[in-house]
Amino acid sequence: MSRCVYIAGTADTKGDELSYIRDIVATEGLVAQIVDLSTSPHAMSVDIAAADVAGHHPGGPSAVFTGDRGSAVSAMADAFVRFITKRDDVAGLIGIGGSGGTALIAPGMRALPIGTPKLMVSTVASGQVAGYVGPSDICMMYSVTDLAGLNRISRTILANAARAIAGMAKSVIFHEEDRAAIGLTMFGVTTRCVSQVVTGLSSGYDCLVFHATGTGGQSMEKLADSGLLCGVIDVTTTEVCDLLMGGIFPASDDRFGAIARTGVPYVGSCGALDMINFGPQNTVPDHYAGRQLYRHNPQVTLMRTTREENARMGIWIGERLNRCNGPVRLLIPEKGVSALDVLGQPFHDPEADAALFDAIENTVVVTPHRRVQRLPYAINDPEFAAALIHHFHEVVKEV
Repeated sequence: MSRCVYIAGTADTKGDELSYIRDIVATEGLVAQIVDLSTSPHAMSVDIAAADVAGHHPGGPSAVFTGDRGSAVSAMADAFVRFITKRDDVAGLIGIGGSGGTALIAPGMRALPIGTPKLMVSTVASGQVAGYVGPSDICMMYSVTDLAGLNRISRTILANAARAIAGMAKSVIFHEEDRAAIGLTMFGVTTRCVSQVVTGLSSGYDCLVFHATGTGGQSMEKLADSGLLCGVIDVTTTEVCDLLMGGIFPASDDRFGAIARTGVPYVGSCGALDMINFGPQNTVPDHYAGRQLYRHNPQVTLMRTTREENARMGIWIGERLNRCNGPVRLLIPEKGVSALDVLGQPFHDPEADAALFDAIENTVVVTPHRRVQRLPYAINDPEFAAALIHHFHEVVKEV
């Protein structure tokens, strides 16, 4: 089957731009098709009609073409996710749109595997785009002018975009690796641990390290969902702190979801669960007045978690691990969960840690394949890194 570059947008308002991109992609020797995501009638000629896309919605086209723009666009976005992920010929996906069009197309892009070329030409690309890109590898290109017809600027921008997606589609390479890939999570205060684990495993595994800043954990789990990881060593689960307590690097509520869905071998720990991340000190919410703070750098202020917060996190993590039916080990570093949580450091608080550890142990339902183990080490001790490696080899053998 010939692979195809799909060009997504609302042909009722951006038909000329979509055709312009299609024609340029075609001149690059690629099959190109316009996917119409309009929710109102029009006479523009397209390759894949909006009704065909809407037919992929669980409720059928009638669930999309409701006459109410808000619900129609939301339903079309859902339909497009299902449409594009059922295609087995996607060489690349390019979309164009304003804020609404970007929100309509981006979920479909995020649903595609990492490595599939994705380019979004958008009027909002010069602003905050985390909500659109998420954990995916979407390329965002600012349209400069509004996407309201072709002009001397838009022609240049769209031509560049068309040739960019064509170039990516023609040259996409998935490097062959003899080593299977594993995902690891790291923060500055757990770097020493993760570095030791990578050193110990890199001869046999391609070690992919993700910065635990919210998106990092989501990216790692997206790779697990995509079947690109043979295992996970989740040293640094700190994103849970920010999710539950309102920090700036939060996990999504689906943290650990990919582990549950895929059954991928999993070894986790409590890395940096002693801290919630905020911006400069004056950005710490007023309701946290009087709490123990640590100035990590001018842009990041850390706040020590309390016994109550740790107990809450332990229950949250434990409940999600209970959903995982693949091989799971959670290793508890009794002498400190970060570089700041060891004896003599500002976040050292054995009582707060004990509340976390007890909550995890009391919540996790132990089975032959799901176990929790306490170890008399700090997270960055060589012995703890060695234990992570040992247990990883164990869980890999269980699948």
